[in-house]
Amino acid sequence: MILQCLNNAPLCEIEEAGLAGYYTLHNHGVFPADPNGVPFTTAYIQCTGDPITDIHEDLAAEQKARTTYEHLMNLTDDPALLNPLRFLREREIVHYQRFGECLEILQSMCTNNNERTRLITSGLIQNGTSGCGCNNN
Repeated sequence: MILQCLNNAPLCEIEEAGLAGYYTLHNHGVFPADPNGVPFTTAYIQCTGDPITDIHEDLAAEQKARTTYEHLMNLTDDPALLNPLRFLREREIVHYQRFGECLEILQSMCTNNNERTRLITSGLIQNGTSGCGCNNN
């Protein structure tokens, strides 16, 4: 989408959009950064080692991504941008639903913290993983 927005844009439009620095450093390439230009770092990724806590973190991340896509969709009426954003938003909704299903499985396996600890130590739930954390063995 960055390429679509910058493709054939004259320098004056790039400068007016506040993208001169981005263009100078990255041309049409994708450089993962927030809207303020702060580069992506894995410091944003949380993992506690507790599968239920980590699933809640995953659920929140999916909702934040969905909201971001919706905010981007509100900024344009260009179908070339809206169509991929709709797809990405729907993908986040499906991810949220799948993580919710994993949370239900984990909660049914762990009736209390002692049970959760027992399942982690016995290997029935993987400690320190994100996602479902279920062991299929």
